[in-house]
Amino acid sequence: MERTWRWFGKKDKITLAMLRQIGVEGIVTALHDVPLGQVWTREKIRDLREYIESFGMRWSVVESLPVVETIKYGGPDRDEQIEVYKESLRNLAAEGIHCICYNFMPVLDWARTDLLHQNPNGSTNLYFNYAEFAYFDIYILKREGAREEWAAFKFPEGVGEGRNVLAECDELAKTMTPEKDHKLVENIVIKTQGFVSGNFSENDEAPVQKFREFLDLYKGIDKRQLRENMKYFLEAIMPICEECDMNMCVHPDDPPIEILGLPRIVRTADDIRWFLNAVPNKHNGLTFCAGSLSAGAYNNVVEMAREFAPRTHFVHLRSCHIFPSGDFTEASHLGGRADLIELCRILEKASSEGICNPRLPMRVDHGMTFTDEPGGIMDESSHGHNAGYTLLGRMFALGQVQGILATVDRELGIEYKQPGFFD
Repeated sequence: MERTWRWFGKKDKITLAMLRQIGVEGIVTALHDVPLGQVWTREKIRDLREYIESFGMRWSVVESLPVVETIKYGGPDRDEQIEVYKESLRNLAAEGIHCICYNFMPVLDWARTDLLHQNPNGSTNLYFNYAEFAYFDIYILKREGAREEWAAFKFPEGVGEGRNVLAECDELAKTMTPEKDHKLVENIVIKTQGFVSGNFSENDEAPVQKFREFLDLYKGIDKRQLRENMKYFLEAIMPICEECDMNMCVHPDDPPIEILGLPRIVRTADDIRWFLNAVPNKHNGLTFCAGSLSAGAYNNVVEMAREFAPRTHFVHLRSCHIFPSGDFTEASHLGGRADLIELCRILEKASSEGICNPRLPMRVDHGMTFTDEPGGIMDESSHGHNAGYTLLGRMFALGQVQGILATVDRELGIEYKQPGFFD
């Protein structure tokens, strides 16, 4: 697998010169300065591609060319926006970029309630607490029907036994303050969505109201309809993907649960089978995000990797730990439910045998945040990173994964090379 890194453009404090030194071969990025719904021009694509190549790396994957909300809910300008998307695809392919990671999650891209949850070793990680999210839904958003939905909420078998999320939420409400409310909104809406979807930014004066307006767009949209909208989009762009040899790889829902009254359609093995079979074109594929999938107690991540390897175009290697309560957190890249060692065996073998892309791009994801005294060498609080995208945490994770890959390659008889060294 090709070792890649998600990089947020020329303004990212993590520079390409740094990444080259730690063994990164390919860059995963996007034109973050282009507003939603506008064409990515060849000129802009070329400028960024050439900049990346000047550091001895390549632009391997676009993450993400956003699928705007109107395409997802089937708005009146859906076809117009699909044409914009097609033009951007053509321009990317003309500049030698042939892999797009996207998602079809309504409104909320990925969700965590705590971005700095302490690990036993003193570092911090991303965390999802069901009661806190229910509080956000019921008491902050004040979404119609939220209380009834959380009253009926059931955890997957084996976790959350005997837990009453609604009761916990109501108890939590007694201790919340405006400051705590603000922090929760930051964690769920601003700091996790602004740099991903483009729907929100830190400059939004009324993010909660804006969030409600996005939710309103999906009134009447159930799972069946959202699936049909995804199929409509994929069928519309597949001729361009054939023409340009462009791989589309959808990212699974994160977390893989139905929340906020919104349907989620890429969270289980059955969901993945559905969209792969609905549009059975080799260019319609999957971003195999081991972290998102392992956050669902009902998902057998290893078996899913075996089944979906032929249609996997991009890999995210991270792992989640689910507590007995049902809450989950990012785990060590050598631990958690995902079993990254076995995933590397499966996907590296599939890649080497031509079952999937022989240069299958992989990136580590959601590394821990190291802590130290303010200003200390391991204090990452001042680095200006996006949530889940630290330098030291991801570098540590990449080192772990590179060790796995070197071992797996030896087992499989594949020559392993660490870029940047004389050997």
